[in-house]
Amino acid sequence: MPDAPRPADRPLVVRPVTTRAMRRDWLELPWKVNRGDPMWVPPLRDVQRRLAGFGRHPAWDGASIAAFLATRGGEPVGRIAAIENRVHNQTHGDKTGFFGFFECFDDEAAAAGLFAAAEAWLARRGLHACRGPMNPTINYELGTLIDGFDTPPYFLLTHNPPYYQRLIESAGYGKGHDLYAYRGDTSMLDRLAHDKKLVTVDEMVRERFGVTVRPMRPKRFADEIETFLTIYNRALTQTWGYVPMSRAEVQHFGADLRRLLVPELARIAEVDGKPVGCVFGLLDYNPRIRAIDGRLYPLGWVRLLRNKTQIRRIRMVSTNVLPEYQSWGVGVTLVVDMLEPCLSHGITDCEFSWVLESNNLSRKTIEKGGAQRYKTWRVFEKAISPQPAG
Repeated sequence: MPDAPRPADRPLVVRPVTTRAMRRDWLELPWKVNRGDPMWVPPLRDVQRRLAGFGRHPAWDGASIAAFLATRGGEPVGRIAAIENRVHNQTHGDKTGFFGFFECFDDEAAAAGLFAAAEAWLARRGLHACRGPMNPTINYELGTLIDGFDTPPYFLLTHNPPYYQRLIESAGYGKGHDLYAYRGDTSMLDRLAHDKKLVTVDEMVRERFGVTVRPMRPKRFADEIETFLTIYNRALTQTWGYVPMSRAEVQHFGADLRRLLVPELARIAEVDGKPVGCVFGLLDYNPRIRAIDGRLYPLGWVRLLRNKTQIRRIRMVSTNVLPEYQSWGVGVTLVVDMLEPCLSHGITDCEFSWVLESNNLSRKTIEKGGAQRYKTWRVFEKAISPQPAG
């Protein structure tokens, strides 16, 4: 991995991104910082551009962003974004700001300058704390990897150099919350599929409460996305950092993922025809994203989607159940119902991610199933002093 210019060699400058050239340098910096790391997977370039506020994205309907770039002698050495998420503050009744999209060479002065710029921007907006990384909110990529550097990330998860934790903590940040990833394999899936206790619970849920499970219906994709939005927003209201996804966000997310989803690997639980829970898995497209270097156009989409049945790794993203049905065991039935489609697809490895450290129920359930925790991401926090605008 390349070294940053030595602090004594060139003067450090941190500025807001205001020109097309600065925007290009900001967007390209991850490739420079992570060059030589065989585990790193580049972001999808067009998706990163929109999520970072340089293109249209509904995440910005309720938020504002300012991007900053650090240079030494004109050469980019670090980047960050300051984010005011008004939806978060309205939901939680607080005044928290966020940082995101942090990338930096191993240069503590550059990192400190970037955080100072982001914090000053947030302070001028009357915010009392800074939390992150969020890229750009909790509903997208988030967290700094602090262990598990020897394996590549699954789809839509972050990977970063090990020294990032030190840079962030050196800027005065402490632990906010940890997120975990659990790893399983074919033997675990097959074992769960034949687990008598799990099968008994599943049968009881179906017979006693009339729960049925079906795959996603591609021909009614818009309706299915609406179903996911309703369940997601109601199921997670009590979880740490929860921010509701708007209808526009879910539709946008769905449009991006529509060609990537496998209908059989997305299941919806119903009671008397009413959707009460859902689970979906995402195939791990990261090896293909690395092969196309994050470029979807002009032919990247073709290489990404060709012969999806050959992808053997899956990320189990979310199992959500409406609050009034959570005590019924619907989550167990959703998990059991996913096992056969996974085995039929030929899945050999699966990851459950991410799981909040405070989500004890999910953690215990996954651990009892035999999955091993092998990665941790951390969201950091720091108090800041609000400043009058001017």
